[in-house]
Amino acid sequence: MTGATDGLGRYVTRELTKAGHRVLAHGRNPERLGGLHNELGVDTVQADLGELRQVDRLADEVLRRLDRLDVLVNNAGVGPGADQSRREESADGIELRFAVNHLAGYHLARRLVPLLVASAPARVVNIASIGQEAIDFADPLLERSYSGMRAYRQSKLAQIMATVDLAAELRGTGVTVNALHPATLMPTTMVNEAWPGTSVSMLEQGGTATLRLILDEGLATTTGRYFDSNTPDPVDPDPQASDPDARRRLRELSDRLVTAALTRAPR
Repeated sequence: MTGATDGLGRYVTRELTKAGHRVLAHGRNPERLGGLHNELGVDTVQADLGELRQVDRLADEVLRRLDRLDVLVNNAGVGPGADQSRREESADGIELRFAVNHLAGYHLARRLVPLLVASAPARVVNIASIGQEAIDFADPLLERSYSGMRAYRQSKLAQIMATVDLAAELRGTGVTVNALHPATLMPTTMVNEAWPGTSVSMLEQGGTATLRLILDEGLATTTGRYFDSNTPDPVDPDPQASDPDARRRLRELSDRLVTAALTRAPR
């Protein structure tokens, strides 16, 4: 579980642990990870997902510590920000929301595919959003025209597009890959930063939806789909997710950015 120290990730980690499941909980802040360990007794792993070398190290550590992986939940994310006019970059010089919300989970899942396949039946659950906006491949990292909300929505659609691709690649292996909008404006740090004092859904609503995708045997063979909260059936995301050419362009861009980040000289 990435992003396990706060909000939805913490809620789901707690519920899974209470039910007797073993959870390897990821977080960025060592002190908060220590608090989570003390509260729940879970194993923890630390990495800043804004740097792809650390994502790579995270994958190495998971592969070293686990002999099986039943579910990977890519939950960690960055919202549109308090100042949505301010463009931020990751440690790799990549627009921050694209880097954390899409590239980190994209690279982590692909590094962990061999373990997931060996553990099959297994699942990948990508925590996306109903807030989606088509990627402008003429300016995918929003270097010419920036909006925090657009950056967030593009990154969330990128997650869903990558979900469709990975599901197709893994079809027949026993590993399913699905994306989820857990709930709208839950009372989380991300929401409070962008929309102070605003919440629409309870944390439990998003937690229930996430746990369903993790545990529901009725979804054991469902793959490559996008779910909206607790609605029983998959729904259609932004139409760009169904465009094979757009997904190819995103995949090529993602691979290029990951390769460049992992091969550049350390700062």
